[in-house]
Order: sequence, then C-alpha cells, then structure tokens
Amino acid sequence: MLSVRTSAVSAIRGAATWVLRQTASTPAFDAAGMGRRTTGWTPSAASINAILFGSAETLRARSRDMVRKNPWAANAIGKFTANAVGTGIKPRSTHPDEDARKAINEAWLRWTDESDAAGVTDFYGQQALAVRAGREGGDCFARLRFRRPEDGLLVPLQIQLIEAEQVPTHMNHLLANGNVVRQGIEFDGSGRRVAYHMHREHPGEMTLMARGNEIVRVPAAEVLHHYEPLRPGQIRGQPILAQALLRLYEFDQYEGNEVARKRDASTFSGFVFETGEGASPLVGTPGTDADDGAPTEVIKLETSTFQKLRPGEDIKFAEAPGMGEGYSDFMQWVLRAIAAAAGITYEQLTGDLTKVNFSSIRAGLLEFRRSVEMFQHCVFIFQFCRPVWRAWMPAAVLAGVLPVSATAFRRDREAWLGVKWDPPGWQWVDPAKEIKAVVDAIRAGLMSRSEAVSQYGFDAEEIDAEIAADNARADRMGLSYDSDGRRPQRGGAPMGHNGGPPLDDEEPENETDDENEERERA
Repeated sequence: MLSVRTSAVSAIRGAATWVLRQTASTPAFDAAGMGRRTTGWTPSAASINAILFGSAETLRARSRDMVRKNPWAANAIGKFTANAVGTGIKPRSTHPDEDARKAINEAWLRWTDESDAAGVTDFYGQQALAVRAGREGGDCFARLRFRRPEDGLLVPLQIQLIEAEQVPTHMNHLLANGNVVRQGIEFDGSGRRVAYHMHREHPGEMTLMARGNEIVRVPAAEVLHHYEPLRPGQIRGQPILAQALLRLYEFDQYEGNEVARKRDASTFSGFVFETGEGASPLVGTPGTDADDGAPTEVIKLETSTFQKLRPGEDIKFAEAPGMGEGYSDFMQWVLRAIAAAAGITYEQLTGDLTKVNFSSIRAGLLEFRRSVEMFQHCVFIFQFCRPVWRAWMPAAVLAGVLPVSATAFRRDREAWLGVKWDPPGWQWVDPAKEIKAVVDAIRAGLMSRSEAVSQYGFDAEEIDAEIAADNARADRMGLSYDSDGRRPQRGGAPMGHNGGPPLDDEEPENETDDENEERERA
C-alpha cells in the first residue's frame, strides 16, 4: 500500500515538473514571454498603495501643472465635472409622511446656501469643486465643521474642502496604540479608518503664520475622503490624467515648436536679389552686404505701398510654411488619448463634430453617460453626499428646524434618514424621440412617472404641485392651453361653463366622433 502511494506521489511530482518546464520554455501567453517583443518590459509587481507612495506627489504636481497651463487638460477636467455634477446632485427625502418630506426638503434647500465653511459657494458648488479636485489631484478631503449656536446658522454644520496635499502620502509609521498610519490615514487593527493626519494649512501655502508643517489628528467620523478606487485595497487616489500626462507634455513641446517655426518664418515677408549678368554672388554674413560687409538695407512695406527697386534687382515674396507633415493626425491622436484618460469623448474635449452623425454621437454619449452614472452613484454619492446627509439630519433635529423631537428621531431614525439622490437630467440629442420613448415606457409599466421625472433632475411632488397650481390658475381665469394634461385630445378642449374643464353632461364643441370615442375611453 505504501509503495502504491509513493508511486502516485512520484507521478504527480513528475507531471508537475514537466508542466513547469513546458511553461517556462513556451509561455501560455505571449505577454508572459521573455522574447524580443518584450525586451525592456519589466513591470512592477508592487501593490497600488506602494506604487502611489512613490509616485503620487509627482503625478499630482504634474497634473496640476498641466491643468493650469494646458487648455485641453483644463477642458477635460471641466467637461467631466459639468456632466457629473452640473447644477448639483440633489437629495429627495423618502420619509413616508408628506409633511415631514416637505419640511426636510425645505430645510435642506435653505441650508445649502450656508454649507461652505469658506463662504464662496453653496453645497452644490462644493460638489463640483470636490469632483474637480479629485479628478485633478487624485483625492479631495472634506471636514465636517460643527458650529456653535451663536454662529447664527440655520443648521450648525458646515463643510470645509481640503486638498490632497494636506494629507501627506509620505507619513507611514506604527503608533504606540497598535494603529498604523499609511499615507496619512490611520487604521486600527481591523483595518478600519479611525483618523486622518493633516497639515493644519496647505504645505505649499505662503502665510505669515507659517503653520504648513504642523500636523493635526482629525477623527475619521469628521472627514470625508473622495477618490476613485481603481484596485481593491487602494487607500489613496491618482490623478485621472496620469496615463496622459507624458503625452500632454510632449504635445505641448511639439505644438510650441510648430508655432515657433511659423513665427520665425513669418518675420520674412520677401527677399530682394540681383538679376541679370554681373550679379554678385550671395556671400558674407546674414544681415550684411556681400561686397563691403555693410548692413544690408531692409525694405519695410506697409499696406498699399509701391516700392521702386534699383536697376538689376528683383523681389520674391516669402511663402508661409504650413504645419509639419502629419500634424493634424498627430494632434487628433493625442487628443483622443487625453479624452480617453479623462473619461470623456473626443467630441466633448475638442468640440469637433465634423466626423459624427446622429447615430454615432448618440452611441458615444450613451456609453459616456453610463460611466458617469457609475461614478455618480457608486463613488461620489456614497463618499460625499451620503455622509453629509447623515451628519446634517441629526444636526437639523437638534437645531429644531425639523418637526420631530430628538427622542422620536432616534426611534424612527432610518425613516428620517431615507433619501434618494437625483443627479441633473441629461439633455438629449433628439428630445422629441427621447420623451416619446419615456412616455411609452411609463404606459407599458416599465417605469414610474416619478422615476421618469427624477431622470430629468426634478422632484415629482414639486412638479405635481406646480402643475396643480397652474391648472387652478387657468381654471380661475377661464384659460385653456394645449399643455393642459387634463385634456383628453390633442389641441385641448373648450372650457366648461364655469371656466373649468367640460362637465360630464356638457359636450365639447367641434369634437369629431373619433375624438369623442377616444375621450370616453380615456
């Protein structure tokens, strides 16, 4: 029995050795080979955190430099931010009581004007600033600032945005309590974030106090960290243009050289040279006469000037050089790479719509909007909007701006915290077709009207209240519009005898049989 087991083990080892030898000599994947095609390809096997530890500060500085100087980089960040945030990702309370929902939404709207600790924008402006900072620098931090009653705020809470440089990536050490600080973030033994170690001021700031090197420990419950994780376990973000920064830098140089070449050539309007027999050869140094070395006469021409030449002289005007060969193709290639890195389309980056039609631009926009929606709901709303709402609600209850006591709030906490975040609606390429598709989906039971309204960035309850108010005002004034949704037929129906809609016993005028049947079916 033992000999049988020994033989089986030996067979398995032999088979494994054979497989390893075959794999080493002939890799199963071309990219795993070590031949001529992969010469010089030595990628790092380090974790994403180790890679960012050594590269994040350089990438961040270069990304900010490009966004500051290069119009394409700045436009790429701006276009994504405008589509991801727009006029704001707005909350809509889902509390089951209508009066409570109304009170929550009204109090939130009033607070948004006071949310910024710097006082330069509102909460939705802070959303845009946080997304822009995260895309440009890799991270953006926000600190929840709880204020005193005497500060005079509606809700004693404000948001302070903090740039990535204030949480140093070089800070990595073990603390006496067993916690570990990794790239400025403190973790406990379970791997939970418990604190952030921040410079009191931006380390690159120039102030009289010079407190940029002073670091404070801020509890994690008071800090929001916005970044887009690209790998499991990633604790800090990377600039979104990281893959395109080198192309941007080289493109800047190439474009600058092309502009300099045209600028230098444009300084020469024309050349005067001697013709006929006995013409002296063009010798000597540039800018001097060929015979005696005296400075060459420069003829300056103005608009509508006739210049008389000396006998034996002729003039030939310089031709301005065009861009270098392949300049346009190279420019498009670089701009497509920048757009791909930034997560937007080439057309959005450049505004060039010469090679698109309705179908192609719509397909491109659908793919782009799908990626933006993933970013909105899976990253930004979860990291930024949701924790602000959960901090704001208890503060609003304690401030007395909501119709609930602290005890009742704690008893029914989740109902009060219930919320749905609505990003701004998309503007479609062909609104008529898109709206018809939405109407068909509602009628087929594939979508609720509330969900359809929220896709356009509005609250269905607010829309209904506005429509009811418009209809009531129209009825009082005896008005009838095609936009009145109570009209069962296209074009509207005459008003009833009291200025309202037609009564059951009152036939509308000029109504055909088909229209009458359609009205009764409705």
